[in-house]
Amino acid sequence: MPSIRLAELARQLDAQLHGDGDIAITGVASMQSAGAGQITFMVNPRYREQLAECQASAVVMTQDDLPYARGAALVVKNPYLTYARMAQILDTTPQPAQNIAASAVIDPSAKLGNNVSVGANAVIESDVELGDNVAIGAGCFIGKRTRLGAGTRLWANVTVYHDIQIGEHCLIQSGTVIGADGFGYANDRGNWVKIPQLGRVIIGDRVEIGACTTIDRGALDDTLIGNGVIIDNQCQIAHNVVIGDNTAVAGGVIMAGSLKIGRYCMIGGASVINGHMEICDKVTVTGMGMVMRPITEPGIYSSGIPLQPNKVWRKTAALVMNIDEMSKRLKAVERKLNQQD
Repeated sequence: MPSIRLAELARQLDAQLHGDGDIAITGVASMQSAGAGQITFMVNPRYREQLAECQASAVVMTQDDLPYARGAALVVKNPYLTYARMAQILDTTPQPAQNIAASAVIDPSAKLGNNVSVGANAVIESDVELGDNVAIGAGCFIGKRTRLGAGTRLWANVTVYHDIQIGEHCLIQSGTVIGADGFGYANDRGNWVKIPQLGRVIIGDRVEIGACTTIDRGALDDTLIGNGVIIDNQCQIAHNVVIGDNTAVAGGVIMAGSLKIGRYCMIGGASVINGHMEICDKVTVTGMGMVMRPITEPGIYSSGIPLQPNKVWRKTAALVMNIDEMSKRLKAVERKLNQQD
């Protein structure tokens, strides 16, 4: 198990050290479960009372909370952000692959950078380019002429179709499919005629994509995912979608084709977004949002009915179904009042 001196951890996190800097830290844990050798963090003053019972060797906290510390502490402005950074430092997650497995199938024309790892039964097709320190997990498929930038990691059973470009330092979780055909068909008197999907998927740098997400290739132009985008599990991103830099997409989101989402947006889980329209920068759509029209102003947008007891919900639904009739009656009343005036 790796360990780091608390003083060195403080230095790397740019934190103020209070207490014994020689304490060996071996991992991160919650306040409730932390034990000797572990460090925890406190993000809310309401947890101050728990500090007396906390068994962690050190706690990350703000200056305001320092008087309540019972042992070593690292003082920072943003404990949650610091937690993320120290979790990276103390991360023990293994790499998706080590070295190049004997069972991997790699076309002779593929170009592999330095320190590339390819797991068991992975397939690397012709003219693929893998940058330095790329790791390809077991059972992955990398299609013809695809390029992966330096430091990118794919966990097991990721499928990347042909002519895809993925940037540097990306992380793609198991089961994800990138570059599948978009849902393009023409109707000929009741029969569906497939439209070949000739575009690509181009993914920027530092993008993370969750498990079992699908990003379709473009029909003619490309599907584009900007730098720093994070996408959760089981999302569907249709052909020719454009997602701007540093946007976050939570689990189960469905995006229809030719949608354009701006930068620094946050899309809540299970939201459904119509295609052929644009959402501007810095928009937040809360969970289960149904976005049917363009959004042109930054802000927080919501839709849907929050959970209610069934009897209450049935009354609410009945009222919603009668809104049109109530609107007509209200307009009739307004007309009569205007005539009296």
